[in-house]
Amino acid sequence: QLQLVESGGGLVQPGGSLRLSCAASAFTLDYYTITWFRQAPGKEREGVSCITNIGGSTNYADPVKGRFTISRDNAKNTVILQMNSLKPEDTGIYYCAADRGDCSGYMPRGWYEYWGQGTQVTVST
Repeated sequence: QLQLVESGGGLVQPGGSLRLSCAASAFTLDYYTITWFRQAPGKEREGVSCITNIGGSTNYADPVKGRFTISRDNAKNTVILQMNSLKPEDTGIYYCAADRGDCSGYMPRGWYEYWGQGTQVTVST
């Protein structure tokens, strides 16, 4: 069964860091563009960051620029989202999604070929 699995979420204090991973089973992630989304309670899902399958170009939403870094670890067939200087407003469930696009925008849910089940990130004192 083809699927994505997120991990690395947890509870962290403001100013802290977390490292999220998006891993694939049964297919090779570097053939796909990977996008991270998040959804806070009572809010709509929003795009966070994206990395292309070809060339590794990246894109970041304005609220996370300068704090989050997306990268690939092809040896482990994973995509990493390094999150630093976390703020309470970063709290939410973080999802990764896969498609063959070029990171030109954050698309509706149905656009993507695969989704993970999400990992909870809570930034709080």
